[in-house]
Amino acid sequence: MRNFFSFPNPVNEAAARSVAIGVVLIAGLTFVTGSAWLLILLTYGFLARVLAGPKISPLGQFAVRVSGPRLTHWQRSVPGPPKRFAQAMGLSFSLASLVTWLTAGWLDARWILLPLIAAAALEGFAGYCVGCTIFGWLMRIGVIPETICVECGDLSTRPRLHDHVK
Repeated sequence: MRNFFSFPNPVNEAAARSVAIGVVLIAGLTFVTGSAWLLILLTYGFLARVLAGPKISPLGQFAVRVSGPRLTHWQRSVPGPPKRFAQAMGLSFSLASLVTWLTAGWLDARWILLPLIAAAALEGFAGYCVGCTIFGWLMRIGVIPETICVECGDLSTRPRLHDHVK
């Protein structure tokens, strides 16, 4: 059971970016159409990926088995812990939007999706992981111990936004 509730390390960057593009599509469709019930799907996906990586996430399975392997230019291994942290951030935003929808209504809830869409778009289209960068900062100030991800501690080796956007 412990193996089931694990996150891959390393992670295929192409699969991670595929998931991010899927999140942009689902969250964008939710925002544009006002189909707030899609928040349940979005929140489940993030929860599934935080708990068990791509194992029980339909979007994760699609990214690992179908889209990721076909994106040959994006193939590289990256550390898993920051990607899990990024999924947890996505879970926080999607869950906040879901709870806001249920308590205050859709007009308030939809605006919470905008930072989620922006972060996922940066990851999916530019290869810049906002959650990974925050993870590195938290390691740097000692909130996350270096033992969680030794290769993540040096922010100077992490790609910066302007390295991806030409």
